[in-house]
Amino acid sequence: MARVGLTTECLVRAGADLADQIGFEQTTPAELARRFGVKTASLYSHVKNAHDLKTKIALLALEELADLVCAAVAGRAGKDALTAFANAYRDYALKHPGRFTAARFRLDPETAAASAGVRHAQMTRAILRGYHLPEPHQTHAVRLLGSVFSGYVVLETSGGFSHSAPDSQESWSEILNALDALLRTWPTTS
Repeated sequence: MARVGLTTECLVRAGADLADQIGFEQTTPAELARRFGVKTASLYSHVKNAHDLKTKIALLALEELADLVCAAVAGRAGKDALTAFANAYRDYALKHPGRFTAARFRLDPETAAASAGVRHAQMTRAILRGYHLPEPHQTHAVRLLGSVFSGYVVLETSGGFSHSAPDSQESWSEILNALDALLRTWPTTS
């Protein structure tokens, strides 16, 4: 029987908060149960196992991030949209490191296709329309932007840029300028 007050949504949100505190990889049903002062078995009416908990946290993180990015880019185009998108992504990662890790959790194809991850790709493509990239170049650019944003934030949050000048914000701004220049002059012939 489920414990009164525990719902799947409550557990997933608590799991996401826990991931931000202790790390996504360390977030388990057992650790979550300890936080609620219940036996781990009482969570299994809401989550099947650790993988299911992580999947649900990943889906929450993807949804939160998509909502933030959507609000940030609304009404913007070109470099303004690119910068707003990138800054929303980076700000979310810095504020919610566990959720950011969760958003990169590998989902099975069916779950991924039904997730907010699709919205991320659609928003990236919408930004790229302002740069007039035809396919397959647009797909390459989507992958480039995802790689740069994700890679930069992973390196920044792990302290990779804290030992030398200039500071990471200055580099971030420079990188966004360079990405804009690259996207405006993307080579579309092989």
